[in-house]
Amino acid sequence: MATEYAESILLWQQTFLIGGCLKEKVKARSVPFSKTRNRHANETAEDYVEAVAEIIEESGECRVLDLARHFNVSHVTVSRIVKRLQDQQLLYSQPYRPVDLTPKGAKFAKRVRERHAVVLAFLMALGVDKSSAQIDSEGIEHHVGPKTLAAMKRFLEP
Repeated sequence: MATEYAESILLWQQTFLIGGCLKEKVKARSVPFSKTRNRHANETAEDYVEAVAEIIEESGECRVLDLARHFNVSHVTVSRIVKRLQDQQLLYSQPYRPVDLTPKGAKFAKRVRERHAVVLAFLMALGVDKSSAQIDSEGIEHHVGPKTLAAMKRFLEP
């Protein structure tokens, strides 16, 4: 459905652009939302590397069971996601061994945790209570672009 719609827009663009009726190229409707879709795709990876970093910091190690409890999902779900993140070189994992961050995963986790901290602090600076800010920051953090994050940081500066 969406593909057919995008194709019809592109066909319409070509028809009118070739005919010289339009001076500017018209964008498909989905273009403005591509960044949001990309951020949605990264949410799970961000949540998992952040959780692995936090659990290791708190407990010294992170196991699949720890992640299953953290996210309230089955160990099978966690195992599949850990495998995918291992394929992306964000996590190390071996059967019956703790899950660990790769150097790439550690850098990624650091960026995610810093972004999360800024969003949380920003919401609390606006007067949102801590409990609500913690819940809301879990969703907002994934969708904040670099310019918005920079503005939040500037807002928080003394």
